[in-house]
Amino acid sequence: MARIQLTFPEKTLFTTVLDVRITDLNYGGHLGNDSVLSLLHEARVRFLQYLGFRELDVAGTGIIMSDAAIQFKGEAFYGEQLTIAMAVADFSRVSFDLYYLVTNNDKTIALAKTGIVFFDYTQRKMVPVPEAFLLAVNR
Repeated sequence: MARIQLTFPEKTLFTTVLDVRITDLNYGGHLGNDSVLSLLHEARVRFLQYLGFRELDVAGTGIIMSDAAIQFKGEAFYGEQLTIAMAVADFSRVSFDLYYLVTNNDKTIALAKTGIVFFDYTQRKMVPVPEAFLLAVNR
């Protein structure tokens, strides 16, 4: 079976630090796979705030996650601080990919990608990538 292979883009746009909480651990005593996606969500919210946006208001439109891929590389444990670097790539008319590099010191914990679609929640349809977002990520 083929394994997911992700490559983090060259240009990091944002970095944040999150602690591994006790509720993030699974029965193996390490960071659970489901908790990784929750940490990525927190990082995404912080990234958007850094750019001056919110998930439901990116220059007047919302976003919705269309897919997610996570490539696990190492373990993380309670109390450790994870650095999450973020980058964008693969823009289309209505979407882009958001990449995450999760590390603990110099050890890679995970690489991840989420597909983000711009979405009008009132009309329940996809909308074009706002120009203000393109300007914010290309500054």
